[in-house]
Amino acid sequence: MIGSHELVPAQPGQTPEQAKAQDNRVLGFWIFLSGECAFFAALIGTYLSLDTHTAGAVTLASLIDLPLTGVMTLSLLSSSLTMVFAFLAMNKGELQAMKIWLWVTALLGAIFLDLQIFEFTHYMASGFTMGASASASAFYALVGFHGLHVAFGLFWIISLLVYSFKDGITPANTSKVWIAGLYWHFVDVVWVIIFTVVYLMQKVH
Repeated sequence: MIGSHELVPAQPGQTPEQAKAQDNRVLGFWIFLSGECAFFAALIGTYLSLDTHTAGAVTLASLIDLPLTGVMTLSLLSSSLTMVFAFLAMNKGELQAMKIWLWVTALLGAIFLDLQIFEFTHYMASGFTMGASASASAFYALVGFHGLHVAFGLFWIISLLVYSFKDGITPANTSKVWIAGLYWHFVDVVWVIIFTVVYLMQKVH
């Protein structure tokens, strides 16, 4: 059971000093995520303010393929669930199961990125390029930066997997997995907001 002073569950074999150091690392990462929230809030605000500035060019609403974007959303949200399963396996000391769930998470993240590249390619081929209008520039800045965050998270997870095979995940360093998981959940939440504000609102309009 997590005590009131603990940010993450103590792991089997973890000393009080290791648990405290783990909590400090996770707390520091929460502070980092607060800055990321401000960054994406600024990008979303910029997109909303420039949404109607199309300069007579092709519009995003005419290109959006909601079934495709829905598959992208499903793959990313599913990856959050598999990350939770990785957490649960780690808490039970089942490190092999944790690795399997991390691989599944990475696969789902890769599917999301592959579909997003396909989406961007289609948009650009249709004339909706970054320089087509202020609206297009704001769209690519927002969605593109999120894609870069997903790519970084994917690299992070794969690095953890490589590390787990080389040195192993021990009670002293499980915070590495926790922090990567927090980051992954963050980019998933940001995508839900983007999907609602950018894609769904375009179709409603």
